[in-house]
Amino acid sequence: MDDFESKQEKVYIFDTTLRDAEQTPGAALGIEEKLEIAKHLAKLNVDVIEAGFPISSPGDFDAVERISHEIEGPEICALSRVVEKDITAAWKAIKDAQRARIHTFVGTSNIHMERITRTTPERTLDMAVDAVAYAKSLCVDHPDATVEFSPMDAGRTELSYLYKVVEATIDAGATVVNIPETVGWTVPTEFSNLIAGIMQNVANINDAIISVHCHNDLGLAVANSIAAIEQGARQVECTINGLGERAGNTSLEEVVMVIRTRRDYFKRYYTDINTKEIVPISKRVSRTMGIPVQPNKAIVGENAFAHSSGIHQDGIIKSRVTFEIIDPIEIGWKESKIILSPRSGRNALKHKLNELGYELDKEQLEKVYERFLQVADKKKAIHDADLEAIMSDEIRYVPTTFELDYIQVVSGTKIASTTTVGIKTEDGLIENASTGEGPVDAAFKAINQIVKIDLNLIDYQIRSVTEGEDAIGEVMLKVQDNGKIITGNGASTDIIEASAKAYIHAVNKLIQLRAEG
Repeated sequence: MDDFESKQEKVYIFDTTLRDAEQTPGAALGIEEKLEIAKHLAKLNVDVIEAGFPISSPGDFDAVERISHEIEGPEICALSRVVEKDITAAWKAIKDAQRARIHTFVGTSNIHMERITRTTPERTLDMAVDAVAYAKSLCVDHPDATVEFSPMDAGRTELSYLYKVVEATIDAGATVVNIPETVGWTVPTEFSNLIAGIMQNVANINDAIISVHCHNDLGLAVANSIAAIEQGARQVECTINGLGERAGNTSLEEVVMVIRTRRDYFKRYYTDINTKEIVPISKRVSRTMGIPVQPNKAIVGENAFAHSSGIHQDGIIKSRVTFEIIDPIEIGWKESKIILSPRSGRNALKHKLNELGYELDKEQLEKVYERFLQVADKKKAIHDADLEAIMSDEIRYVPTTFELDYIQVVSGTKIASTTTVGIKTEDGLIENASTGEGPVDAAFKAINQIVKIDLNLIDYQIRSVTEGEDAIGEVMLKVQDNGKIITGNGASTDIIEASAKAYIHAVNKLIQLRAEG
């Protein structure tokens, strides 16, 4: 860090993609998928990874425990209610982490106390203090463990009571107190005043870091977080792509780039985020969770640096700064280049994949190379986006119970569509044919009969990964099983094949999630 930055105040980035963002409908992840995202979050250099809610399920406990064992650098945080068994489970999951944090919470607004916990303010305060004290006692022998407390729905909590809760939990041992704007109710001036009030009215406030966790129900999560920083908050809880329940959470990439881009205004503040990893992890999370990034999303949307106006295009040609305030390369955007052909060998492929941030073992490289040759035979040249689609499709972090071997389609305007699929299973190749309202519907029905799972398709999207007649198409879909929403994705130069792969991916993910509890 240079002399200029050493005089600044750091804003800590607390990423909750693996906990809060996973609550997005259809975004449920398996253990290996969570571990893979955690590795990329460490590469991004976030300060804290909230890895999950261990008491919620055996699968979540196992995921948090794996991440605690395998990820170095960021603090690994586990969420818990102000309940002793929750806190015990959280500690068991993270106790072997290089750096560990227990994050415990309880609702403090009148609405939450009356309708959810059904407790009095006095009892709620006691529960919060007891929980923090117990969590702190578990951390005593760990070389680097902390306790964070959140008064949930702080934005609608009576101020005098909120000050009392914050002060008491700091006295009990919390070194981070998070102020959640749980329902996205406040506007920036109100939230700014809320944080300022805490800083002015809590006697021991300098003994803890004030954190904020803002939801985006009114589209103000980032604005509220920035307003809070100006009043003394030094940790922002956020997610990749702003994913989360309802309208989502504070977008990590937006908060980080506001602080970095407007250094002229935010002279005192900085983060330690490796910004060149922002776009790669955005794409990774989008594909893994099966949730596309909206094209006009700030920082990471595919149109974020696109210029269609003639005046804008002319300005960009003359000087980038005329219409761009961020250098795309600074956040990991790479200009797509024609880089590989059917004659490219394994070493060239591996080198390019390493440039894109992928590390493969020998077995994975062989699998990807085989698929690369299949695609290269159909396309004149392979672009970066093609390789990313191949990687997303071939290197799965979901156990492959079923795998598409082949697909054949008979379809026309005057005949019923018939699709035949061959699927590899533990018992060998199973083939089946079915008719439907179009070849995709027929393919899904044929697959259902083989896997013996009847899923309800609730969303289906197609996008072109690259341009041209030979472009790879990517399908992202959502299916429902007994109220549980699962996402799947698949890619191919044949859109029917991509659809079948996406559907089978969703089936495999459902089987994994059932097994993990």
